[in-house]
Amino acid sequence: MSPSQPAGHLIVECLVEQGVELAFGVPGESFLAVLDGFHAYGDRIRFIVNRQEGGAAFMAEAHGKLSNRPGVCFVTRGPGATNASIGVHNAFQDSTPMVLFVGDVGSDFRDREAFQEVDYASFFGPSTKGFAKRVERIDDADRIPEYVARAFATAMNGRPGPVVLVLPEDMLRRMTAARPLQRVEPVAAWSDPGALRTLRELLLKAERPLVIAGGGGWTPQAAQALQRFAENWKLPVANAFRFQDTFDNHHPQYAGDVGIAINPKLAERVRQSDLILAIGPRLGEMTTGGYTLLEAPKAKQTLVHIHASAEELNRVYQADLAINAGMASAARSLEVLSAPPELPWEAWTAAAQADYLANLEPQPLAGLPSEAPRGEVDMVAVVQLLQKHLPADAAITNGAGNFASWVHRYFRYHGLAKGHKTQLAPTSGAMGYGVPAGIAASIATGRVAFTIAGDGDFLMNGQELATAAQHGGKSIIVLLNNGMFGTIRMHQEREYPTKVSGTALRNPDFCALARAYGYAAERVTATAQFEAALLRALAADTGTLIEIPLDPEVITTRGTLSTITRSAQAQAAG
Repeated sequence: MSPSQPAGHLIVECLVEQGVELAFGVPGESFLAVLDGFHAYGDRIRFIVNRQEGGAAFMAEAHGKLSNRPGVCFVTRGPGATNASIGVHNAFQDSTPMVLFVGDVGSDFRDREAFQEVDYASFFGPSTKGFAKRVERIDDADRIPEYVARAFATAMNGRPGPVVLVLPEDMLRRMTAARPLQRVEPVAAWSDPGALRTLRELLLKAERPLVIAGGGGWTPQAAQALQRFAENWKLPVANAFRFQDTFDNHHPQYAGDVGIAINPKLAERVRQSDLILAIGPRLGEMTTGGYTLLEAPKAKQTLVHIHASAEELNRVYQADLAINAGMASAARSLEVLSAPPELPWEAWTAAAQADYLANLEPQPLAGLPSEAPRGEVDMVAVVQLLQKHLPADAAITNGAGNFASWVHRYFRYHGLAKGHKTQLAPTSGAMGYGVPAGIAASIATGRVAFTIAGDGDFLMNGQELATAAQHGGKSIIVLLNNGMFGTIRMHQEREYPTKVSGTALRNPDFCALARAYGYAAERVTATAQFEAALLRALAADTGTLIEIPLDPEVITTRGTLSTITRSAQAQAAG
C-alpha cells in the first residue's frame, strides 16, 4: 500500500508525471494544499507567481503553444476564475492545449452562493459556443489521477483546447494513497487512403491551387513534411491568421498570410484559386476575410479541408473533400503523394511569391509629409532591424491592435520547419496577450523573446514585468505609444468621422514604470536611435522596454488616420 499524502500534493505529483515543469497562477486560500504540494515537489516543478489571473492564463496558453502539451494555470474561485477566463477563451479559439485548475468552495458550502462561488460548468460550459472542451469537478481525492490524465488527453486530442478542473477546498486536504497515472500522449486520426487518392485527383485537375496552413497541433516534423509536400507539388503556401510560422516565410513558395490587413493581391489570389487546400485552420472569420474570400457555407473554390477535429469539418464550410487527421499524420500522408514531373501552375506559384515580396517593400503613407513618409520613427526600418538582429529562433509575441500589423506584414518568420515555434499571437483578438506571452516564452525556453505592444495593450498586463523580474524572465518589449486605442479610433473615424469618444488615453511614464518593475527602459524618438537601443536590450542582463512615441497619423501600414477620416466624410457626403 502506498503511503498517503494530501490530495493537494497528489495534484502536483500528477502534473510532474505528465511532464509539467512550469505552472502559472495567482495564489488563493482555496488551494493552499496545492501550494504546499508545489513546495514538496519544488525540485521537479516551478510555480510561477503572477500578478493577475489573466496574465497567468495567457502565460499558460503561450506555454501550451510552445510545448504542444497543456499549459497549466492555477487560480482561486470566483474572481480568480473569471479573471482567468480570457486566457481560457484564447486557448479555445487558438486551439491551444491548456488545463486550468480552479480552487473552489468546500463541498459543504456548495450551491449556497457561498463566498466567491461560481457554477463553473455553466460559466466555462463545454458546448459549441463554450470556453472549454471539458469542465469537471473532482470530489473524490482517490480519483485525482483519473481526472488529471483525462484532462491532459482531452486538451491534446482532436482539436487542442482548454480543460477546466475544479478543486473543492476540503477535497484537497484529504489524505489519499492514490498514485499518478502514466504520462498521456496525444493520439491522432490518420488520413483516409481513399481520401488521399481523391485529393491527388483534385490536384491533377487544378490550375490555380493554394495551400492555407495553420491552426494548432503543428510540430517541427509536421511543418517539415508540409514543406516537402509543397515542394513536390510546387504549390504556393499561405499561412492562416496569426499562424505565420507554420510555413517558412523565407521559402520561395511562400505566398503570405491570410488574415487581418491581408495583401490585396493575395486576397484576390484566394478568390481566383480553383482549389483551396486548408491544412489545419478552422477557417474562421479572420482567415476568410469575414467569410468572403471563401463564401459560406459553400465556397466557389473547390475546398479540401484537413482538420484534427471531426466536429470542425463541415461545421461552417461544406468541403468538397473533408479529411479528419492530426497535423503530424496529415503532413506525413501528404508528403508521399506522388506528383507528376510537369505541373501547370508553376507560374502561378512564382507570381504568388512575387506578390509577397512586393508587399514587403516600404511605401509612403498618404497624408504624411514626403520627408517623413512613415513618421519620425520609420516602423518599416524598425522591423527590418528586428529581422537583422533577432536570432532565428526568437519568440515574437503580440497582443491585439494595429501596432501588431507592422510585424505581421514586414517580419519574416523562419517557422516551425526550422525547429521552433516562433510566433505567439492571439487569434482571439485578446488585448494584453503579448507581454505575458513573451515573459512565459523567456522563462520556459531561455530563447530571446520579443514583444511588440501598444500603449493600451501594454497597460492590460504590464504588471507581469514584476513576474519576469522575480522569476528570471527577460523579454524585450517595443511599446508603440500613440496615446489612444488606435484600432478602435481607426474604426471610429471610419464610422463616425471626427467624433472622438472613448478612445483617447492619458498614459503614464512607461520607462519609469518599467524600471520600477525591474526592467531596463529607454525612449526612442528617431529611427536612427533604434538599432543601438535594440543591441543594448539584447545584451542586457534584464528585460528591456523600448518606448517609441508613434504619430497617431501612422495608424496602419498602408494609410493614415486622416485619410480614413476624409474617405468616410466623402462617402457620407456622396
